[in-house]
Amino acid sequence: MFDSPLSASAYDVLAVAPDASDDDLRRAYRLRLRQTHPDTGGDAAVFVQVQRAWELVGTPDARAAYDRGHGFGDAASFAPDAPQWRPRSRQADTRPRARSFGQPGGWRRERYLTLIREWAGRGVDLPDPYDPALVRSAPHDIRRLLADALAEEATARVVGDLGMGYTVWHDVAADPRDLDAKLDHIVLGPSGLYALLSEDFGAPVRTKRGELIGDAVGGSPIARLVLTARGLGRSAKVKFSGAVVVLPDDDVATAIEELGRVKGLPVAVVGRSALATVLRRGVNGAREIGGNELFDVRTRLQQVVRFA
Repeated sequence: MFDSPLSASAYDVLAVAPDASDDDLRRAYRLRLRQTHPDTGGDAAVFVQVQRAWELVGTPDARAAYDRGHGFGDAASFAPDAPQWRPRSRQADTRPRARSFGQPGGWRRERYLTLIREWAGRGVDLPDPYDPALVRSAPHDIRRLLADALAEEATARVVGDLGMGYTVWHDVAADPRDLDAKLDHIVLGPSGLYALLSEDFGAPVRTKRGELIGDAVGGSPIARLVLTARGLGRSAKVKFSGAVVVLPDDDVATAIEELGRVKGLPVAVVGRSALATVLRRGVNGAREIGGNELFDVRTRLQQVVRFA
């Protein structure tokens, strides 16, 4: 809610213009409370959204912070022309981190920057391509690129904290002829070898018969993830232990949902805050990897991995 380039803004929820005066904003909030209150026939979920929207823009300080880029404003902290992604630094944290390779969200972020400038028009100066007002006015396909890039970067921060026993590859190309045929992340550790898909549909999703469903879901994301992992596994002569779909916490009904085997591979759909737990304990039915085999799998992957 509000944290995704694909979600409604606080102003949208309150049904008021972003440049509305403080008095108009307050009146809109009170009206929306009356319209959405469950006791008067309103939708309880929307009623909660209205209250949350007011928390974000209801005071001058909160509104100024939101207008500067609440949520996906973090996008600006990653310089568009930076040669290499780096995890966000944390003061006084000296714990060993997972070995990481590649640039999470890099391909989609670069594609977003290209398309947002093309959409704005030739010769138009865009001092901040991540400005919330600009992003929310862009076509859905462009906003989706940024949403997925941010999702991949957020997942990268989680898996980076798994520790030195893990190796992670980001933005791994599976087919040089199809840039969309990639694995967002590969995580290798004692619990197994996992292919990860980081997604943000901007709305809640459900699962049915081993696949994601929802108004914002297109295609068959889980089936594509499993097939892509199997293809890369054949190239590297390794077997993936399982596949994990990572979604924003607010968009999943349960933090961890294990789907069993999909096309022969154990699959789990998890909220981002539960990802570390899943990767440390493993997915039910997935084969663990240890000892010399862990080293062998890492070597085989290093020899074939190419980045998108």
